[in-house]
Amino acid sequence: KMRTGWCASQRNAPQLALAAQDAGVQMLTIHGRTRDQGYKGLAEYDTIAHIKSRVDVPVVANGDIDSPQKARDVLSRTGADALMIGRAAQGRPWIFREIQHFLQTGQCLAPPLWAEVRRLLLDHLTEHHSLYGKYTGVRSARKHLAWYVRGWPQAEAFKERINAIEDTQLQIQALQEYLNEMETMGDRVPELQGQTAQAMITT
Repeated sequence: KMRTGWCASQRNAPQLALAAQDAGVQMLTIHGRTRDQGYKGLAEYDTIAHIKSRVDVPVVANGDIDSPQKARDVLSRTGADALMIGRAAQGRPWIFREIQHFLQTGQCLAPPLWAEVRRLLLDHLTEHHSLYGKYTGVRSARKHLAWYVRGWPQAEAFKERINAIEDTQLQIQALQEYLNEMETMGDRVPELQGQTAQAMITT
């Protein structure tokens, strides 16, 4: 995996891609930003497309892919063989099946049922506590819970409550109570709003 270069004036990913291929690398993943950018700005899909046109090995496109529609557009724009999803999957692991379904059918899947999400979150939280232990686990779980509830009703109040809890069982209880309240509002998780993914790529 590589970025497009160190900074805007030093985009050397095409040369690195050819060197990697010559050295025997059998697949390349390109994150469409420079190292200097971090996660700021927009992914450079034209650079990924250029690399794809110059190498014979499979190329995986990465960067700003946060919906099924964006996945379709990035594949079309870059000619990439596959996609890599990073930040968009944090708290939304069902994005992979959403993308697969959309690419195969052109139709969007309905958001997951709260019953499924309940099982997923509680299993994730319990296993997280088991892996990291009570002290570290309850603290490091906060960011994961924040990712899950992003865009959901009363998310900010829930995060404030979670951030004040330092006991694993109380954390699980708080999550259960929050999910109970969410299930009274409908059967399915609300659709995430404000994604860049709803628009076609124009830059």
